[in-house]
Amino acid sequence: MPKTPLHPAPPAMEANDVAIVGGGTVLWFLGFLVLLPFQHTLSAHGHGQWPWICLSGGLLGLIGLWYCRARRAAIRRDRAAQQA
Repeated sequence: MPKTPLHPAPPAMEANDVAIVGGGTVLWFLGFLVLLPFQHTLSAHGHGQWPWICLSGGLLGLIGLWYCRARRAAIRRDRAAQQA
């Protein structure tokens, strides 16, 4: 079977990464707050780790927000340097 020719990769899509990661982080913290009152019931049924999983997801989301904001600032600085 002959090989198909390789096509060039399309340009990267621009997205608002900070909003996407921020929304996910808010949802993780919201999940933590919703599950926290049910900690005793969840533990009785073997699911006591669920609120803590949500909390760790929210904390990791904060790291992701820091990274996305730093990345966005670096991209803006690079574009400004290219234009100057």
